[in-house]
Amino acid sequence: MAQARMPAVFIGHGSPMNTFAQNKYTQAWQQFGRTAPRPKAILAISAHWFLPGTAVTSMLKPKTIHDFGNFPQALFDFQYPAPGSPALAKRVSELLAPLAVRADEEWGLDHGTWSVLTHVYPQAEIPVVQLSIDSMQPPSFHYDLGERLAPLRDEGILIVGLGNIVHNLRMLNWKDEAPAHDWAVRFSDTVRGHILQREHEPLVDYPKLGADGKLAIPTPEHYLPLLYVLGAQQPGESAGVLVDGIQNASISMLSVVVGNSGS
Repeated sequence: MAQARMPAVFIGHGSPMNTFAQNKYTQAWQQFGRTAPRPKAILAISAHWFLPGTAVTSMLKPKTIHDFGNFPQALFDFQYPAPGSPALAKRVSELLAPLAVRADEEWGLDHGTWSVLTHVYPQAEIPVVQLSIDSMQPPSFHYDLGERLAPLRDEGILIVGLGNIVHNLRMLNWKDEAPAHDWAVRFSDTVRGHILQREHEPLVDYPKLGADGKLAIPTPEHYLPLLYVLGAQQPGESAGVLVDGIQNASISMLSVVVGNSGS
């Protein structure tokens, strides 16, 4: 029997405290884990591994990285002991050739990845590999990498982008129920509309989306994981909203699924 094509998903991860939260976002992530086809392994593209060059974690036992400050001790104590997959790391390198992809033995799983996966796959039994985001490259580069990684979906691999379409920490309000900034709502709605209409070009060329975009994306690392997921979308495939909303006034929690989510 042929391998069923896996979906690809972009998840707005928000605060690390979502690790412990039960809210509409974490409940949607949990529902995705229950209903989506079960992957052989996961390729995660997290906003929090943003550096010059392309690297892929290649160790058997990736460590849980606590890459933040000023949070409760329980968050620093949290562990997500998913195994790695050197075989998947090698396959990623093959698909991206001739691009140089460094096999990394130092990084592990950062909070952009584990704060979400602990809800999607709480047993931490599915192998996870992280792919870095090359900070030196334009948006089109990242979309192209998504296209080149798309065959993984037919090999049982779940491609997960982890970031936030709107991510402006300078405009943050720490009250969870704080009203969203008008510009944050407008930009998130604009991006969602383009995704649902399969209009990828304006999303790749996002600096042209205007003043709202400049506020929504002051730095690119939280937006770029979306482009990997859109690049992996295949002809004829639709995209759907997994969950939507704004946390802390300036963090879009919009999450979208490409292909069959099983729901």
